[in-house]
Amino acid sequence: MIRVSALITFLTCVVLSEAQHEAGYCSFYDECGRNPLIEDSFIVPIVPCLNYSRARLLAGEHYKKLKQVCPILDHGEGQTLACCSYQQLRSLETSLTLSKAVLNRCPSCAENFAHLHCINTCSPDQSQKINITKVMNVTNLGRTREAVVGYQSYITTDFANAAFDSCKNVRIPATGGFAIATMCGRYGAKLCTPQRWYDFQGDSSNGLAPLDLDFKLLKEGDTSGVPEGVIPYDGKALSCNETTPSGGQGCSCQDCQEACPSMPNPPLPAEPFRILGADGFLVISIILFCLLIIALLLYLTVSYAISGKMKGNTKQKNQNVNVVNERIIQPEEVTCLDRNSLAAQAFLSSQFRFWGTTMATYPLIVLLASAVIVAVLAAGLKSIELTTDPVELWSAPNSRARQEKDFHDTHFDPFFRTNQLILTAPDRNGHIYDSLLFGQQNFSGIVSKELIIELLELQQKIVNISFWSDDLNRTATLKDVCFAPLNPSNASLSDCAVNSITQYFQNSLDNINAKVNMTELGVTREVDWRDHLIYCLGSPLSFKDITDLGMSCMADYGAPVFPFLAVGGYNNDDYTNAEAFILTFSLNNYARNNTKFKVALQWETEFLKIVQDYQKNPEANFTFAYMAERSLEDEINRTTAEDIPIFMISYAVIFIYIAVALGEYSSFSRILVDSKFLVGLGGILVVGCSVLASMGFYSWIGIPSSLVILQVVPFLVLAVGADNIFIFVLEYQRDVRRPGEKREEQIGRVLGNVAPSMLLCSLSESICFFLGGLSTMPAVKSFALYAALAVLMDFILQMTAFVALLSLDARRQDSNRCELVCCVKVSKERSNKPNEGFLLPVMRKYYAPFLLHSYTRVTVMLVFIFMFCASIFLMLNVTVGLDQELAMPQGSYMLDYFQYLYKYFEVGVPVYFVTKRGYNFSTVEGMNGVCSSVGCDQFSMTQKIQYAANYPNLSYVGIPANSWVDDFVDWLNPGSTCCRIYTSGPNKGKFCPASENALRCLKKCMERPTDGVLRPDEENFARFLPDFLGNRPDLQCPKGGLGAYDTAVVRDENGEIIASRFMAYHTPLVNSQEFTAALQKSRELAYNITLGMRQVNDTSSDFEVFPYTVTNVFYEQYLTIVSEGLFNISLCLLPTFVVCCLLLGLDLRSGLLNLLTIIMITVDTVGVMTLWSIDYNAVALINLVTAVGISVEFVSHITRSFALSTRPTHVERAKEAAANMGSAVLAGVAMTNLPGILVLAFAKAQLIQIFFFRLNLIITLLGMVHGLVFLPVLLSYFGPGVNKALLLQLQQARAKESQEQEMKRQVYDNLSYQGNEHKQDPSSHTTNGPTEPSSPSKMAGYTGEVRIDRL
Repeated sequence: MIRVSALITFLTCVVLSEAQHEAGYCSFYDECGRNPLIEDSFIVPIVPCLNYSRARLLAGEHYKKLKQVCPILDHGEGQTLACCSYQQLRSLETSLTLSKAVLNRCPSCAENFAHLHCINTCSPDQSQKINITKVMNVTNLGRTREAVVGYQSYITTDFANAAFDSCKNVRIPATGGFAIATMCGRYGAKLCTPQRWYDFQGDSSNGLAPLDLDFKLLKEGDTSGVPEGVIPYDGKALSCNETTPSGGQGCSCQDCQEACPSMPNPPLPAEPFRILGADGFLVISIILFCLLIIALLLYLTVSYAISGKMKGNTKQKNQNVNVVNERIIQPEEVTCLDRNSLAAQAFLSSQFRFWGTTMATYPLIVLLASAVIVAVLAAGLKSIELTTDPVELWSAPNSRARQEKDFHDTHFDPFFRTNQLILTAPDRNGHIYDSLLFGQQNFSGIVSKELIIELLELQQKIVNISFWSDDLNRTATLKDVCFAPLNPSNASLSDCAVNSITQYFQNSLDNINAKVNMTELGVTREVDWRDHLIYCLGSPLSFKDITDLGMSCMADYGAPVFPFLAVGGYNNDDYTNAEAFILTFSLNNYARNNTKFKVALQWETEFLKIVQDYQKNPEANFTFAYMAERSLEDEINRTTAEDIPIFMISYAVIFIYIAVALGEYSSFSRILVDSKFLVGLGGILVVGCSVLASMGFYSWIGIPSSLVILQVVPFLVLAVGADNIFIFVLEYQRDVRRPGEKREEQIGRVLGNVAPSMLLCSLSESICFFLGGLSTMPAVKSFALYAALAVLMDFILQMTAFVALLSLDARRQDSNRCELVCCVKVSKERSNKPNEGFLLPVMRKYYAPFLLHSYTRVTVMLVFIFMFCASIFLMLNVTVGLDQELAMPQGSYMLDYFQYLYKYFEVGVPVYFVTKRGYNFSTVEGMNGVCSSVGCDQFSMTQKIQYAANYPNLSYVGIPANSWVDDFVDWLNPGSTCCRIYTSGPNKGKFCPASENALRCLKKCMERPTDGVLRPDEENFARFLPDFLGNRPDLQCPKGGLGAYDTAVVRDENGEIIASRFMAYHTPLVNSQEFTAALQKSRELAYNITLGMRQVNDTSSDFEVFPYTVTNVFYEQYLTIVSEGLFNISLCLLPTFVVCCLLLGLDLRSGLLNLLTIIMITVDTVGVMTLWSIDYNAVALINLVTAVGISVEFVSHITRSFALSTRPTHVERAKEAAANMGSAVLAGVAMTNLPGILVLAFAKAQLIQIFFFRLNLIITLLGMVHGLVFLPVLLSYFGPGVNKALLLQLQQARAKESQEQEMKRQVYDNLSYQGNEHKQDPSSHTTNGPTEPSSPSKMAGYTGEVRIDRL
């Protein structure tokens, strides 16, 4: 009704004057009072009086004010004519001040903006530039006069375009956006044109224009529609890089592209490595494959050619040339290396034989001592510290990202905690809205009044969360923990930073429902929430929209809500066609030892409850995803807890297999006697005790554990321990107790045979992992240390407790007692024949001969060379990184959130460029080295960030940095009302905010500079900086620093700036590769900035600028993880070679072949990772280190078995090693790991499925085929020759045995002859002597010995 009555009043009062347009004449003059047509305005809308008269000659204060406000019209005192009174100049100054607050950083733009308004208001030829269209009677102070409430202004397009071009790139440092966006109404910066820019300036509904001003932009010579006598204004608008008549310098590069120096385009990313147009790595892999094949074929050709020429070797011509002939070895032929190898084996064997005999003799004492030692070490678990914080796990305390995070969080508040919903309504249809002001606009299905109200209801429900807090001892609400940028010390609920689309309506249902009839260009139509929303999405910084609704766009907590924080899933700034709403609650990120940290966690728990309940509500119209700051850690912990049963089942399956596979099953009646259930259980307990002892020891010394250790280390130790257990037990079962040999002595002898091999593997792995402890990555380091000690303890317990346990079990088995029921005995005696089991005969009879057939060997070599070369190519193409969604279990709500985040978010994470101590911001040179406004260095800090933002695809900087230095300088500008000084009252001489009455604050903080470049001196810098940082921004002073910068500048007690930060935004980053690339590029940019700022005088040589993003600590590892991985794996490979050489008596060839096979397993593993989409990251690195350890088990036993074999040819030795030791490795490592690994496929956590199931399956299968297929073939070609010292020893033993046999035969013959002669034995004449035994060892070991004793 108010609008209708105003319209009636206007229609009855309007008078169309007979316009006259002559040079030297005014159309209006002086002020008549308030415009009755404007109800709500940010400034009092004073309108001029209709007054066709000559221009006035100015003098005195009147002239001075004109010279100050409109210097373009100054022709000298006594010679300057104008059409504006002193009061009009003051009103014009006030109006221009509001606009200049955001334009002053570019003097030529501010000059051009004021230029036209000065021409319209004060030009002495005013009547020739404007045409009055609306007048009405206005009564002021009892006096009624005709006032101008609307007129047309005629300007040429040349002037309009030039003025617009000078302003279109001016930035607002606080937001990184364009100033023009706040001055172009509904169109924003992207769609703004000169006509739209001027239309907004002349629109009285914008809250700034005092009357309706219709700008007519005409091309030169175009007079259509121009009233007679009117001459369109065609003055000269300054280019943005020109100096102003008042001495102001040209604009900076950030605000004016013409001012930018000529710069080459940044280098494009490096092209992929190519050779002759093909993938370079593929070509190299193919060349390597061809070279290896040629070398192999050449070797085979030469080998067979040489072997064919050897005399008497026709039976061996198809075998390897390097054979051991059946000939007598002379002592002088034995080399030093052979003797060393034999001595090493003899020494280790004798020591372990003695040790094993001792342990088996006193089993109960050994078990008790072992239990005590384990208990003492495991007692440290009472003080175990389990690290779950991802930062502590994956970022080293001394890493660059960690140090930067610590510096940032120490000097600034940590990045706030985010609790967010992303809501969609996919099944709703959109509509087209024909707006009175904005024309036809597409509205998506979600951008509807109904859903905005539903979102508001959900938002209010969350805002009103309350709960009892034991830490606060009272009821806690959002205001206790929320991030309140404009009122951090005493926040209310309305001060909390809640960003959503409802904030454009100040979270008011009345504002959403508001609507009013509005007339525009003679058309009257209803405007409602849609018009307001369209405007606010384009101008979020506006305090008043351009509709007759007159509502603000600012959030209720006083800050703007940028469109990318309120809506998502739009194209080309088509915000109303967005596909998603974004609702964000920001909480303060308290330290973990802060009381309010737990309160924040409680609030987030309540937040999740409400959101989850709402999601279950069938009446909800939204489909949405959500997260709380605690969600990531909660879901990881939940997953771990849920997958513990899977790990338990996996270990149970392995235990059952071990218990069954270790048993001897010669007959059904003895199955309970010959089973090894308790031995298997003991082996599992040994593994468990070794893990507990390791964890307890490190807990004693204060090294924290992690969930990765709990999951991986038992699996690793079980793989290593099971292999050793199988080798030991199977060797014992295959052995026959010698006559007169005690049980304990047999166990000691068997241990002496196999323990060196067990020591070789365990020592290699333990040293490998200890060296892995040199890693800088905390998770890898702690894992390596825990694994190293666990493997070492496992070997020690196997050499002690397990030997004792096997002794007890052998005693039980010898007495024919059943397991578990020891009091029950069976009558059937145990067979004294060796038990070879099932695998050994099969592998000896079928597998080994087939594998080592001449054609099979060549095929195996070709296949594995191809695998190796292909894996090299694939390894060079492995993806580096770990996407955060992989840390979530399947079905987690966080997976939906990540999917929504990547799909709908249009901006990336904030990136802060942080400065350290050592730079003097208070000097002119110091400010110029940072700022980006007029007078600043072309290569200043913020200007370089702007250059980077011009190439977002290369720099990953999407929005340039804000700058507190720029806004501080603009805030000090005397052309604005931001910084004034009290001239009266109790605060005289102190800072006066813009909200204070102007009469009390008549003095500006700074004088207007003569060159237009304002810079405070060091005294004023230090004096007014605190006032700037504490000044709340408002319409009168939008440059206030509170909220935007109050936490961005840190000073010490002397006022020196010791840290500051400048916030920019990354482009949307969707995977770990982009996060890593963004980190690398931002560091390059910060380094370049650092070098530039160090050139400024008084700058410390150690001054530094670094980029900080909350995700840097997680993604920094991927910058170095390749080199870190090569370093760690190399450290693991080194001891496998060294230990193998040393324990085999400096057998370099065996060590090299052992090393080569392990390298091939590792390379092939990475290659298959690429094929199976397993990324390379810290978790994968842990598993690769584990792969080296497990590969040792597959390889080293067989290598040692081959090295100690005395068969005559390489092929026969390889067959023996493949059958005897290969069967134990297959049963002990492969078949132990595989069942447990397969169970992990049912885990819920994707990390476990990918990096524990897939990767460990790859490691086990590749280790098995390399150890059981490739290695025997490799040894058959290139393995070391027979140890001549060992062969000489055997030949000497055979000779001695033959001599003993001959002596025994002679003794027997003598006895027989004497018997026959003296007739002592009537039947002796039928005895012709014993038959030559088929095995000399049997006679030597039994018959001969007995008869010698009898003699």
